[in-house]
Amino acid sequence: MHNFSEGRYDAVVIGAGHAGCEAALALARTGLKTVILTLNLDSIAFMPCNPSIGGTAKGHLVREIDALGGEMGLNADRCTLQLRMLNEGKGAAVQSLRAQTDKNAYHTEMKRVLEHTENLRIAQGEASEILTHSGAVTGVRTSYGGVFFCRAVIIATGVYLNSRTITGEVISESGPNGFANATLLTKSLTELGYRIRRFKTGTPARLDGRTINFSLLQIQDGSPDVYPFSFLNHCAPAVQTPCYLAYTNAATHDLILHNLDRAPLYNGMISSTGPRYCPSIETKVVRFRDKERHQLFLEPEGADTTEIYVQGLSTSLPHDLQKEMYRTVTGLEACEIMRYAYAIEYDCIDTLDVLPTLESKKIRGLYTAGQINGTSGYEEAAAQGLIAGLNASLFLREKPPLILRRDQAYIGVLIDDLVTKGTDEPYRMMTSRAEFRLSLRQDNADLRLTQIGYDCGLVSRERYELFLKRKQMHEDALRALDERADQKLAHDLALKHGQPPLSSGVSYADLLRRGIPLREIRTVFGILPDLPNDIALSAETEIRYAGYLEISKREMEKAIKLEQKPLPKEIDYSSISGLRLEAREKLERIRPLNIGQAERISGVSPADIAVLMIYLSLSK
Repeated sequence: MHNFSEGRYDAVVIGAGHAGCEAALALARTGLKTVILTLNLDSIAFMPCNPSIGGTAKGHLVREIDALGGEMGLNADRCTLQLRMLNEGKGAAVQSLRAQTDKNAYHTEMKRVLEHTENLRIAQGEASEILTHSGAVTGVRTSYGGVFFCRAVIIATGVYLNSRTITGEVISESGPNGFANATLLTKSLTELGYRIRRFKTGTPARLDGRTINFSLLQIQDGSPDVYPFSFLNHCAPAVQTPCYLAYTNAATHDLILHNLDRAPLYNGMISSTGPRYCPSIETKVVRFRDKERHQLFLEPEGADTTEIYVQGLSTSLPHDLQKEMYRTVTGLEACEIMRYAYAIEYDCIDTLDVLPTLESKKIRGLYTAGQINGTSGYEEAAAQGLIAGLNASLFLREKPPLILRRDQAYIGVLIDDLVTKGTDEPYRMMTSRAEFRLSLRQDNADLRLTQIGYDCGLVSRERYELFLKRKQMHEDALRALDERADQKLAHDLALKHGQPPLSSGVSYADLLRRGIPLREIRTVFGILPDLPNDIALSAETEIRYAGYLEISKREMEKAIKLEQKPLPKEIDYSSISGLRLEAREKLERIRPLNIGQAERISGVSPADIAVLMIYLSLSK
């Protein structure tokens, strides 16, 4: 094959899914000449599975991406069909935004953003080889012989590497939704020292909404008064599209249990590792045989289509069984399937080969982001894409890297988990993974991260000035809530909420601490009339949970001190007497950057950390 030059660039992004788009935009918006290379322009920011953005913990990631200057929140807001706040009945730390989005519009809008971004070229083609010299990236070769010369590469290939889809007895060598897969790059990754593993995910069928009896289903409306994903926007859509609830039943479960011999997950056709927290209906029925029913969500795929996504009914059963199974559900008795469900297997890497910057430990300038790193979900992918792209940009601009700590962001938790603990199954972000979740709320993402995004050059001056105004509003709100309330109105409000009579004057903050909602305080006293909902929530949470936040702050300070104790790059763990054998092997394999990261490695005990601390003190 004849090789030819496609030109010289600062960076090449391989893949244009949610990770690739954020990476390319982070690079181009910080002034780097960038190429985004995709197998098919029609798959840019494609949503191969659920037509939604956000969800529990995932909503936090989207707000953090937005606060840092990323695009996902803005694009989701442009394409929202329905917006809901999950876990509204629970504490602020676990409340999460979730948007039902228009799948086609999401792709179209993100493609438009890429096409109108300065410094960014979009190219269709398959990457076949990462070119290197003396342990550093020099370019990317494509299957047609073109070479993009560059100094940094972000690999964001999603589920396309050697992917195959499986439905019953039928196996197809393809990517999701019938798109072509990528068959050449895995060999190059192996030669560069990455350890390759095989993961699996799946998707449910899409039904024709005209054949569903929605009158038999429970309607689920959006939340009209919640704030959107982006801090640049102010309100949810005025008109929202409904979703619907349905349930499996005994007939559904019996059909599955009597046909496990035809289920690829149980007859040996699929041996790769699937997601623990988003299992197929076959897995749910087998694992929870005592459960009478499983909840399903029927969600529109877009405003211009009758396709309905059936969340909770992911399967790889043969087509004939799928048709029979879906029709066992009340309301779906006459449903017609427009796209059948399938499972998909793909190559990904072991993230213990990756630094906290998402750069390869072996090749300078080579970064990975998204499902190639073993994660699942659009939001996890986009978060990694933004950090990989931003770190590649900082590297090329000869600036210090960005490593978000676990106390700073859910993104920090996500990446630290991947590179410190690794994952043996598709990784999903959850609020329970974040030990400082009371501080890492979605309402205060900008207060935590926008200054960092601005300092890195990604947040625009316009956005930064808006942030400063919001920050001032937040501080003003806290001061206003510290002021004394009218005693008679406060007394009456306390009695209304079952509080004992007030013996003295109180502040608005005192009323909050007594459990009276800020929304009601604002209405009764006429204070803070123009305060945005998310800033109000942030102020209310900080006052109500001040004691817990102070405890959390002290724990954060301890963690930060450990993060500030670096471990030498050349340290020989095998020579440190006192370390247990398992600890030596894990430390040598992962090579943590500091004591804090070493402490979080599975298999490294507190005694091993004490040995390392003594070693560091003696080495000075």
